[in-house]
Amino acid sequence: MSRHAAAPDGPDPADAPGPLAGIRVVELGGIGPVPFCAMLLADLGADVVRIHRPSDIGTDPNPVLDRGRRSLAVDLKNPAGAEIVRSLIDEADVVIEGFRPGVAERLGFDPAVLRTSNPRLVFGRMTGFGQDGPLAVQAGHDINYIALSGALGSIGRAGQPPTPPLNLVGDFGGGGMLLAFGVVSAVLNARTTGRGQVVDTSMVEGSGLLMAMMYGRLAQGAWSLERGRNLFDGGAPFYDVYECADGAHIAVGAIEAPFFANLVDVLGVAQSVDVTAQHDPRTWPAMRETFAAAFGSAARDEWVAHFEGTDACVTPVLTMGEVNTHPHNTVRESFFVGDEGAVHPATAPRFHGTPNPIPARAPAPGQDTRSILAGLGHSPHDVDTLISNGVVQ
Repeated sequence: MSRHAAAPDGPDPADAPGPLAGIRVVELGGIGPVPFCAMLLADLGADVVRIHRPSDIGTDPNPVLDRGRRSLAVDLKNPAGAEIVRSLIDEADVVIEGFRPGVAERLGFDPAVLRTSNPRLVFGRMTGFGQDGPLAVQAGHDINYIALSGALGSIGRAGQPPTPPLNLVGDFGGGGMLLAFGVVSAVLNARTTGRGQVVDTSMVEGSGLLMAMMYGRLAQGAWSLERGRNLFDGGAPFYDVYECADGAHIAVGAIEAPFFANLVDVLGVAQSVDVTAQHDPRTWPAMRETFAAAFGSAARDEWVAHFEGTDACVTPVLTMGEVNTHPHNTVRESFFVGDEGAVHPATAPRFHGTPNPIPARAPAPGQDTRSILAGLGHSPHDVDTLISNGVVQ
């Protein structure tokens, strides 16, 4: 079944444009985690209007991160521009912003004031350090936030400095995704109580939350503070990445004994590896050398073929250029190529009763300015005047 087709127990996709259909969101444009949050909400059917600055006109949108919403280009520092956005907010369910603490208020978007005319408004705030505390107004990026949560210090090879995990842990997992979860939770609460609220999302706290299992294992005495010595950080040779003869890599996650036994069998190293000593760290250095030599004897795709149909938790490490052609991803339609030519991760998770819509193409900054203003009751003459005065673009 196509991922966009109706499930047997669900409605036609045309009648079910995602589980967040009817939710209206105003995205006060930013970078990183706030656009990702907006993308997630739009992917699930929310009507998201991104507020661009007039200086953004002519710049290229990120074809993936900016997909699925409408764009209004407006000067927020102009009182008339700020009033236009407040009119949008009066009709919205959610506002999301990623300014430093206090900036939204200075621009005229104090959530307490906004809720006087829209009591159900959920105001989602995304910062690195949170809305208060000694570092609240200090500049930073993903790497700084995950450094304070213990996440960065836990990632890396033994004896090596910590390895920045792209900006997945702070910006996207502990930031934008947590903000999306927070605002949807607050919208559900507002539907029950009639009252909106501020959602204060900190990437320090969000990335710390992603470390829940590790902190639990640390408390149980099952996690070392030394990098590269643990089960999930590359310390265990049966949970690691190996280079193959062609320079490509293979991922191994054979934690459980049956999977480990299958790994050893298919690799042909049963004479060198004692499967009963799998979890004895004293055996790990020699085991790693054995695995590395075995994987290095053939190309990645040869090993993929050898392991096909075997539960050994072995998969190829794909590049971003390969994911769209992998057989499993193809059958599942886990990625798609947009009409602009970019490879997109498909919307997730999947809903059988309200199938996710195919995301609309990322709008050029200001692309929908006229139609959005018309929806607010502005005549074509009004819009022309606002454009000529530099209020909108």
